[in-house]
Amino acid sequence: MAEDGLSPEIDLSRPSVARMYDYYLHGKDNYQVDRDAADRVARAMPEIGELALENRSFLRRSVRYMARQGIRQFLDIGSGLPTVGNTHEIAHEIIPDARVVYVDSDPVVLVHGRALLATNEFTTVAQADMRRPAEVLDHARRTGLIDFAAPVGVLMIAMTHFLTLEEREGVMAPLREALAPGSHLAATHVTTEGHAAAAVEQIEGAYAATPTPIYFRGRTEIELFFDGFELVDPGLVTIDAWNPEGDEADRPAADVGKWLYGGIGRIG
Repeated sequence: MAEDGLSPEIDLSRPSVARMYDYYLHGKDNYQVDRDAADRVARAMPEIGELALENRSFLRRSVRYMARQGIRQFLDIGSGLPTVGNTHEIAHEIIPDARVVYVDSDPVVLVHGRALLATNEFTTVAQADMRRPAEVLDHARRTGLIDFAAPVGVLMIAMTHFLTLEEREGVMAPLREALAPGSHLAATHVTTEGHAAAAVEQIEGAYAATPTPIYFRGRTEIELFFDGFELVDPGLVTIDAWNPEGDEADRPAADVGKWLYGGIGRIG
């Protein structure tokens, strides 16, 4: 994407989490400010590129799992820039008319998502900040694609770790309360466990320059994000250990996934 002629709402003075993630995935929709921040992360976590791919693999396994449980509509919060194996593509492999709403706060995601999905009647993208859950829910309703009276599959892949613990309940409670029984929540979250404090500090420092600082946590604190949900087997585990259906298409790699805990919770 050219850096001239951009919408004035796109801020290139600070790195964007969505564009950094695009860079980790070897995408082209990122700028020097994003690459510089991502490179600082890579110096502390050299396997960040592999980890981003493993995180996407977890997303695909999650979507397949939820679709096979009968979920026909998905709300992907903090979806990031379009890449191979998007939520709607995986869901449509199992349920061709599954409805998907992508939500992200980055205006670049909105522009690219709308261009990609212009002719897809079952999928759309909206711009909203997860820290304002009423806004997220309102946007999802107004698309006409999400019916909160029926089960919804909510994805917050690599998103909960951008919330402080004080923000957690203010964000998660309204989402939880809006969901019908049978709804599922899939989430991943970076962990301090098994990692050097200096590396964690360096990564947190790189993200502190973005509009969305990151917070590493232990498993006990991460599990708080699933309050009100019943974790499905195998529970909250590092993402290299989460593959309940033995999914061969996206079988997790060993070890690299240990930076992230992941799981799916269900509302009974």
